[in-house]
Amino acid sequence: MNAHNDLSMKTEDVLRTELDYFKREHSDLDAAIRALQERATGDALTLQRLKKKKLLLKDRIARIEDRLFPDIIA
Repeated sequence: MNAHNDLSMKTEDVLRTELDYFKREHSDLDAAIRALQERATGDALTLQRLKKKKLLLKDRIARIEDRLFPDIIA
């Protein structure tokens, strides 16, 4: 894994900033997907690509949240 994506090398502030950014991007993609689906002429390939990008963002968000808020069993 390269240093750009290595969560262990990032500070908590950087992770929180990235988390906010990725959540906004995920929300924007969700709105774009809904808009395309509502249009009868929506491009299926574009829709598929947006959904895939949204899923990748969801996974990235989950990894950052796991790093910031680890499950600690008492």
